[in-house]
Amino acid sequence: MRAYAIRLGEDVELWGLTGLVHDFDYERYPNAGQAADAEHPAEGVRVLRAAGWPEELCEAVLGHAEYTGIPRVTLLAKALFAVDELTGLITASALVKPSRAVAEVEVAGVRKKMKDKAFARGVNRDDIVQGAAALDVPLDEHIGIVLQAMQSDAEHLGLAGSGPLRSTPLADDA
Repeated sequence: MRAYAIRLGEDVELWGLTGLVHDFDYERYPNAGQAADAEHPAEGVRVLRAAGWPEELCEAVLGHAEYTGIPRVTLLAKALFAVDELTGLITASALVKPSRAVAEVEVAGVRKKMKDKAFARGVNRDDIVQGAAALDVPLDEHIGIVLQAMQSDAEHLGLAGSGPLRSTPLADDA
């Protein structure tokens, strides 16, 4: 979200916060259903509004879930929708690498994983394509923007990877 905010000349702090909080209620209210107003993300937005969070953020959070019926009219809402599923696919792509490092993920690899419906089944590929289109960014470029942003913050995301573990100290360590 911050990478897109910078790219589009928007409020980096607001966009970053939106990305951070948009799913905070998901574990408690994980299922979309008939009564979407009592579930994710509506319940979380009630909490955010009660705490005085900006309405633009709240509308973006509501709009990132198709079933709410809330249109995505702001750039913030469009960007949140565009990156939400893609970050999950990129994360899954990194975690199946032997190193578990996002640094080893490439745009072509993400595109290949998009075609494999058995891989990361919970990721909605149509949302990724629609999100890029809503931002008027070619899909490969969109994947590249998000991938580069995740690679630049891999340590904080827990995607820096892990090197081989040593079971005994090396002679140099003595």
